[in-house]
Amino acid sequence: MAELKLTGASKSFGNIDVLHGIDLAVKDGEFVVFVGPSGCGKSTLLRVIAGLENVTSGEVHIDGERVTHLPASDRGLAMVFQSYALYPHMSVRRNMAFALENMGLKPKDIEARVDRAAAMLRLTDYLDRKPKALSGGQRQRVAIGRAIVRDPKIFLFDEPLSNLDAELRVATRKELAALHAELGGTMIYVTHDQVEAMTLADRIVVLKAGRIEQIGTPLELYNHPQNAFVAGFIGSPRMNFLPAAVIADDGTLRLTVGDREIALPRAASGLKAGAAVTLGIRPEHIDVTPDAGMIAATVDLVEQLGGETFIYASAPGLPQITLRQHGQSRFNRGDAIAIRFAPDHLHIFDATGAALARP
Repeated sequence: MAELKLTGASKSFGNIDVLHGIDLAVKDGEFVVFVGPSGCGKSTLLRVIAGLENVTSGEVHIDGERVTHLPASDRGLAMVFQSYALYPHMSVRRNMAFALENMGLKPKDIEARVDRAAAMLRLTDYLDRKPKALSGGQRQRVAIGRAIVRDPKIFLFDEPLSNLDAELRVATRKELAALHAELGGTMIYVTHDQVEAMTLADRIVVLKAGRIEQIGTPLELYNHPQNAFVAGFIGSPRMNFLPAAVIADDGTLRLTVGDREIALPRAASGLKAGAAVTLGIRPEHIDVTPDAGMIAATVDLVEQLGGETFIYASAPGLPQITLRQHGQSRFNRGDAIAIRFAPDHLHIFDATGAALARP
């Protein structure tokens, strides 16, 4: 397996700049996930690593070797695509063996590699079938097996689960996590699904408009987002963002939120009275209280999921607020409730969207 390093990697298509000076280091054996909205450049970045696209400027190194202008076939990487890309006229065994045959490996070595990969992916009973006789999840496992048999330096996955239904996505996601634990290989995975990112990644790279917004472990990004974009992208349901104004910032940050005033003990951040900020709070960090709560609200919608409940509520002067409650709720549409924020879980973002340090 291998380490990967990108330095100042940029990519343009004509006058359109897609990647802007990407600096990234991936450790040997690490599972790194690229996430971001459509058009943020995550698939282009993966193709640059694979050698399917050349950088406009910058450098790409694998295990300390400069591969910036090395063709994809010489980089020793394996890529799994969204569309499976299997040969329909070949059996599962031939699909997995084909690249090895072209590499000139001995038949007994090819057979050993294919049998090992098939056992890992629970495909042994399907080796003689054609792709059309397989389910979508099985086809994707064949595509993954085709990558495994090549024993690549790095595995590259480009939204491999997006064509599967919800149940298969969950099952295949667990298989990928187990596969990484067994192989210990370096894996880079592109997805638009932040749940996949949170459950699979050792580290997540959040991209926006061709730039890296933040890199960190899933819980680092969840608990300590560096800006409002990362805070809103990581977590489901997404973080609530409420407009607020500074009353004073003198060791205790006092804010007005809607028609209420709240105070947060924190180191002074230099905000001036009257400055506009955004208060961020995740749905699970909002409680319904029987007392005169921080904010009076009215229930708009209740989603009962059995083990948990989502409540959507409106308060004067504020956008709709999402609450996540454990278990089942007694509330109904139109009920008046009082809600209270957990002060240790509040996030404050300045006018540029940058996070202010929490106490």
